[in-house]
Order: sequence, then C-alpha cells, then structure tokens
Amino acid sequence: QVQLVESGGGLVQAGGSLRLSCAASGFSSINAMNWFRQAPGKQRELVANIAAGGSTKYAEFVKGRFTITRDNAKNTVYLQMNSLKPEDTAVYYCNAWGADQRLGPELRNYWGQGTQVTVSS
Repeated sequence: QVQLVESGGGLVQAGGSLRLSCAASGFSSINAMNWFRQAPGKQRELVANIAAGGSTKYAEFVKGRFTITRDNAKNTVYLQMNSLKPEDTAVYYCNAWGADQRLGPELRNYWGQGTQVTVSS
C-alpha cells in the first residue's frame, strides 16, 4: 500500500526554523516529489518541487528561505524552512508522482495526510 507520511510540523515563533520530512513507502519508483500547503480559507498551493534527478523549483514566496531535498535511498523528501513568517502558517502536504509496486509502472499522483505548521508573531 502506497503511503506518504509527513512529520516535523509544529508551533514556532516568527524567524524560527522547522524541518518537515515525508517518508514514502509502497512505491516501485518515485518521480517528482512536492510540498504543497493550504492555509485556512485559501486554496492549496505549491511550495517546492524536486525532480528525481534532484533539480528543484520554488514558489516565489519561499525562495531563499525554504530548501527541498530528497534522499532516494530512504525514499524521503525534506523541507527545511528557515526565517518562518506568520503567513507560512498552514497545513503542509507531501505529494509524489510514483508507481505503486502492486499496480505496475504507471505513474500516479499521491498525497500525504498533512502536517500543521503554525508560526506565531
């Protein structure tokens, strides 16, 4: 069974740091991995993307503050968040394009359950 399990969220003061982790299991292969976030009353938005080869893309609002990395040996993606702001408060979701080891090579899109990040002013 494919799973994406996030961890590392919590409450932090403005200017602080958090590192989110997302452990993937049940995949035969994983392509791109992403972090999205959704604040109350707002649409879910892409925060950062990392391709299988390691190239990265960031939303403008996190450039220079957040860093996405992945450990392919551990099937884990990370989001290091520095200089956090109250407007970064949201539920952060891990997302991946991968192949379920039970279903064959077709790539499908999967979501984690989300982890809450709250930044106090």
